[in-house]
Amino acid sequence: MSKPAVSFQPSKAAPQAATLGGDAAGLGRQAAWDRLLKLVLRLTVSAVCVGLLAASSRVSVPFFPVPLTLQTLAVLLVGAALGPVWGASTVFSYLVVGLMGAPVFHSGLGGPGILFGPTGGYLVAFIPAAYLMGLAVARVRRAGLLATWRGLLVLCAGALAASVAVYAIGVPWLSLFPGMGIRHAVAVGMTPFLLGDVLKAAVAIGAVRSGASLLRRTGGGSIGGSLF
Repeated sequence: MSKPAVSFQPSKAAPQAATLGGDAAGLGRQAAWDRLLKLVLRLTVSAVCVGLLAASSRVSVPFFPVPLTLQTLAVLLVGAALGPVWGASTVFSYLVVGLMGAPVFHSGLGGPGILFGPTGGYLVAFIPAAYLMGLAVARVRRAGLLATWRGLLVLCAGALAASVAVYAIGVPWLSLFPGMGIRHAVAVGMTPFLLGDVLKAAVAIGAVRSGASLLRRTGGGSIGGSLF
């Protein structure tokens, strides 16, 4: 008996699998490039913010022992722009640069003598201050409340918490130095700056809300839950 002829049809599964594999590889490469570009953008913005912190310290009114600068405003803006983690990390990087001797602290000073001196507590406190402001902005942004009164209240609370953190660390630190004490530290290291802090917080919150409105109109993205 003759065997029936067997017809072999070319399988379509292999080309389809190869196509799917190629698509997956392409998507993986694209995702890797996206992550790399986002990291580069974050690092670039962080470097710019370190420069902003350094520049804000140059605008200094020589109060004694704590000078009046625009650094509190810069810290609020850095936290708002970069989010809690990257904002705090950027401030930490700024302190490391100053610790190494770069003239990035008030009046163009730098080095361990400033960071560990009477006003060093305020500088260290900038780290939690940036984190708290960044946290407030991130939460408001995720909830879509930036343009609402409820969002405004949260931003005010974030700015208030940031200021409390600065004084909660800076004033006791200052009081440890000779001739101070806690009452005198409050008198010279907090009271004269309260009105200015209110104005700086208002400017920072206004910048956050204006920046969010601008990004909505231009289709801007975000970095780590921050504005940019």
